[in-house]
Amino acid sequence: MMYEILSPCGSMEAFLAAISAGADAVYLAGKMFGARSFANNFTDEELVYVINYAHLYGVKVYVTCNILIFEHEVENFLNFIEFLHKNNVDAVIMQDIGMIDLVHKTFPNLEIHGSTQMHIHNLEGAFMAKALGLKRIVLARETPLTLVKEIKEKTGLEVEVFVHGALCVSYSGMCLFAASIGPRSGNRGTCSGCCRLPYQVLNSKKEVLNTEKYPLSMKDLMTLQELDKLIAAGVDSFKIEGRMKSPSYVYTTTKLYKETRDNYLKTKKIVINKKDIYNLKNIFARPYTKGYLLNANNNDVIFPKSPNHQGVKVGEVVKTSKNFVKIKCSDTISIHDGLRIVNDDFEYGLVLNEFRKNNKQVYKAYKNDYITFRVNKLIPINSRVIRTYASEIEDNISNEIKNKKRRVPISLKIIIQKEKPIKLIITDFKNTITIHGDIPELAEKREIKKEEISEKLEKIKDTIYEYKNLEILLDDNLFVPIKSINFLKKEAIEKLNQKRLALFQKEFKKEVYQIELKDFTPLKSYAILSEHLNFADKKYTYFYSEKEKTKILKLPKVMPSYANIDSNQEYLVGELGSLYCLKNVVSDYSFNVVNSYSVALLHSLGVKRVTLSLELTDSMIETLITNYQKRYQKRPNLELIIKNRWELMVLKFSLDNYYKSQVKYLVDRFKNYYHVVTKNNLTYIYDYKETIRGSDEKYFKMGINSLREENYEEI
Repeated sequence: MMYEILSPCGSMEAFLAAISAGADAVYLAGKMFGARSFANNFTDEELVYVINYAHLYGVKVYVTCNILIFEHEVENFLNFIEFLHKNNVDAVIMQDIGMIDLVHKTFPNLEIHGSTQMHIHNLEGAFMAKALGLKRIVLARETPLTLVKEIKEKTGLEVEVFVHGALCVSYSGMCLFAASIGPRSGNRGTCSGCCRLPYQVLNSKKEVLNTEKYPLSMKDLMTLQELDKLIAAGVDSFKIEGRMKSPSYVYTTTKLYKETRDNYLKTKKIVINKKDIYNLKNIFARPYTKGYLLNANNNDVIFPKSPNHQGVKVGEVVKTSKNFVKIKCSDTISIHDGLRIVNDDFEYGLVLNEFRKNNKQVYKAYKNDYITFRVNKLIPINSRVIRTYASEIEDNISNEIKNKKRRVPISLKIIIQKEKPIKLIITDFKNTITIHGDIPELAEKREIKKEEISEKLEKIKDTIYEYKNLEILLDDNLFVPIKSINFLKKEAIEKLNQKRLALFQKEFKKEVYQIELKDFTPLKSYAILSEHLNFADKKYTYFYSEKEKTKILKLPKVMPSYANIDSNQEYLVGELGSLYCLKNVVSDYSFNVVNSYSVALLHSLGVKRVTLSLELTDSMIETLITNYQKRYQKRPNLELIIKNRWELMVLKFSLDNYYKSQVKYLVDRFKNYYHVVTKNNLTYIYDYKETIRGSDEKYFKMGINSLREENYEEI
């Protein structure tokens, strides 16, 4: 469906909420291989149920398989993909380029969507994704809508963009912050949220620039008022972030975006349900931004005050004592609400299990009421009272999800005539089922009435359907056993179910993975990355010391366009688009190569040398090389970085511009100094520590051809 509303499902409850709210498609994960490992996620049995249940409603299911896959996981990963394909999943969402190539070649009929972790942010990257066999790409959140429109028009790919929810401050797939701290990794689905932690921002004199603690914490994306622009740009799928969020959040956001979209398509006007916005702010919300998608400026994307749910202000403290506090309500407050009382650096949280109004215990208070409740801390007067959990709103939404079950409209017609088999016709206005029964008997004692037939046919609440029209044509003086009517109805609905499910069935096809590769000569080569080697070009320079010195220019990870790049020169490249338009390249570690299939794909695309991911251990490297040589009977040309400071993040957000000063360091709560570099309005954050691997000979013996050192102090 064009302009589909795509909802996040981290649990069965969230899935049912998304269906109830009217989602056109859902995305979720199994127990492994998804980029939200800490969501409840779904067992294999649950996935089969979810796929079939969603398909009955005409809802598509996309399963996230969007982490990097280590060598020892490939067999299990491929088995999981085969399981999903056989059970009619609509698409798998993937990041790992080697696995994309393997899955596309092994299961050519399975639809693959490129995850936002693939860092596709330019036209060339989109063309490369298409060449890899992807049908849809989830563009980087930093991609402006003008470029989204161009990519859609020129590539013909389906385009999916995030329209609501939490934002990553770093380009997705380019963040190694959690991995550097260990043992968690954003590329492996276990992000530890380093960007939501407190930091001091320092200049070169080590003077503190920030007064608020969370300089990397972003606002939440909200594009509801701009859906007309997204529709005009041809966006195929409006993706809501939130697989770690509650069912009530999933329900409310899905309902909001679906109703707003539907109304706009009918009236060409954006009309927003203010009650649902209010509910959403109570359920979970940070301050909102339109994001880089809609060209939000540098100051409009960050919320450095707090990384948490901000809730809704419901009152102010007017009187306080050691054990009690009195507040004046500015909104409705209910029993069991979660409150946070804040004032400057003071914060106190509680669940409101009991409160009083005029010395009487009550269960609800209203605007301008004064209420008192017990506390165990002295609260500053004039403190703000924030509601972070709205018990009544949560209960109302839960009841709405349960009681307002999504229904599929159908029309049913039953024809009962003398000397003719009973005929029942049922349609969902796309599929039509005709069932024939026995010839009715002539009535001897009593004839069957329309009311009796209607009563039995109308009992379909245990199905997904509701009648838009029910027609009964009945000749006089006939008798039909009620059980026959029930049987025909049941059979017709079962066949309609089968026909609806059949619309989503794809031919399962499994082929042998093949790839053409060249053999590389073993080398013992060293490389240095530096800016100051007296070359005229001031870009990063990649310097090799082999039989003769060779200069290679390093291109940035973020490349809005390759329009002015000389395609004949040799480059060190860090993102997918380079592979589409450049022919003389070495791939950098940001391609996130962690398995032999990714090495093979890059070599097959003409990459001369492949730099391995920084996230690989020595044993993983050895296994990767062994499996490559065994499978392909060829030797790869690999480079390994043995000395550097990890580049942890690359941000479209400029800390220099935000603080109107040159930012030099971020200092965490453990007093670690992370180095900050700003180039071309992008912010690069480097690790506080230098990483040094083991002995050179060990890696050459494994089969590595080139070892690289990066001089951070020069960079």
